[in-house]
Amino acid sequence: MFQPAARHFARVQRVGNARLGEILGAFSYALDLTEGQPAGHSIRAAWIGVQLGIAAGLEGQELADCLYATLLKDLGCSSNAARVAELFVGDDRTLKQGFKLIGPDGADFLRFVEEEVGRRESEAVRSAARDHLLTHAAPILTGFIHTRCTQGATIARRLRFSENVATAIASLDEHWDGSGMPRGLAGNAIPLLSRIALIAQVADVFYMAEGASRALAEVKARADTWFDPYLVSLFVHIAGKPQFWAEVGAIHIEKSLFALEPAQCTVAVDEDYLDDIAMAFGQVIDAKSPYTGGHSNRVAFFTDRLGELLGIPAEERRPLVRGAALHDIGKLGVSNRILDKAGPLDDEEWQEMKRHAGLSRDILARVGVMRSMAMMAGSHHERLDGTGYPLGLDARTLSLETRIISVADYFDAITSPRPYRAAMPVDAALTVMAKDVGSAIDGDVFAALQTMVADGIPEQPLPKLPEMLNG
Repeated sequence: MFQPAARHFARVQRVGNARLGEILGAFSYALDLTEGQPAGHSIRAAWIGVQLGIAAGLEGQELADCLYATLLKDLGCSSNAARVAELFVGDDRTLKQGFKLIGPDGADFLRFVEEEVGRRESEAVRSAARDHLLTHAAPILTGFIHTRCTQGATIARRLRFSENVATAIASLDEHWDGSGMPRGLAGNAIPLLSRIALIAQVADVFYMAEGASRALAEVKARADTWFDPYLVSLFVHIAGKPQFWAEVGAIHIEKSLFALEPAQCTVAVDEDYLDDIAMAFGQVIDAKSPYTGGHSNRVAFFTDRLGELLGIPAEERRPLVRGAALHDIGKLGVSNRILDKAGPLDDEEWQEMKRHAGLSRDILARVGVMRSMAMMAGSHHERLDGTGYPLGLDARTLSLETRIISVADYFDAITSPRPYRAAMPVDAALTVMAKDVGSAIDGDVFAALQTMVADGIPEQPLPKLPEMLNG
């Protein structure tokens, strides 16, 4: 039986009085990355949505649901990223950003396809992709939106939100005149919170791209088609005041949003809830690429088992396992044209790929109760010999937490299929990893991995995080 050496394990922040809104507001920046939106898009949209909700007479829990439905409207956005990149033959983040700026006229979509599809590819590739999209536009777009909305609603439920929030996310892209997707709902059959969230989304997208006048004009132009005309009239009234847009563009918009009464309608987040949040966003991460399904959950599972073998108490493993579940959250900011590329990356692509580790660190650093795990999770590609990335840290500065996550990530990565290679058998993987002991990975952690493998790796679907720690 493997006997762990005595090692220092950093003490972690306790959850304390952390509020749900502030935690999810920090994570919303990861959703903005996936959609190619300027940082803070979800925060600004939520603020706009709450103001519109107040004007519509919402209060109490209904107004709180409005805030969260708008803040988390893009929860399912990663689930269609790979398909967007494949069918539009380009960077999914750039394509998604451009798609949100398309006007309601069908001619706008045709122009977008003509200009953006396969922009960096040969004319033959572009032509084939354009022809396919235009021939099958309706089912393709419906499929994109259905996947996104269904996944978003599922994750919202996992985050313990009400059906009002889940159904609002599921119906975000329905239009007042019935021309929306995926179900073609019309009028009051569309949930009120969905109608509010879509106006808020469009308003912020055009505000950030072209200013307040264009945002207001775009919302007014879509009354009776995309938008509920009554809500548009309310929006025109509140958005006609200069202070409205001054607040939307203010640096302190995040503080302003979570100082509002709706943000105070939630209970403080306890340890179990924080576990659920980590695993839910792990699901968002893994949905980005068909080659990473379950990766975050498996890395969390392996991290928990390695930590146990190394003598780390269960309660101290909880934040470590959360960090493992979220270690790749920065990949939401990487194009699927790179993540899913079947061949080797060129220098430019490799530099973009390497950015994900730093993005993971930066996103987690925004989450007050998870700040202690930002460096440990964002350093999972550092090496003991100092040749890793993004900071070139070495054995003098790499914590035990990081060393555990690094080994768990390395092991799952090489034993899972990738677009450029098949999965490696476990025995072969251990042989490869053994060569990196001392230079890239920690010897004690690798010994714990060998023990874990010898004990047998479960083949059934992995349990939720709390079950790991109690099992």
